[in-house]
Amino acid sequence: MSSIKKTIMNQGMKLMSDPRVLKLMQDERVMKAVMQMMNVPGRVQSFTNDQVEKLAKAMSLATEDEVNDLKRQVRRLEEELARLERDKND
Repeated sequence: MSSIKKTIMNQGMKLMSDPRVLKLMQDERVMKAVMQMMNVPGRVQSFTNDQVEKLAKAMSLATEDEVNDLKRQVRRLEEELARLERDKND
């Protein structure tokens, strides 16, 4: 773990042991706000991915997922072709 991450974790643990913070964390409104803040990075990532997909489609570009799907499909077809050639030669 990086030293910055360790420092943040240690400070967070100290903060969580403070009785004032413990009392504050018992407030339902505070916990609801904390949970919403924790969900923000995932929601931002989802929003960003959606916008990238829309932009790619608008520009008639393939997305990374579509390229990966095509690679898998080509690999399966190559394996099938190799199997058929082996069966033909046997």
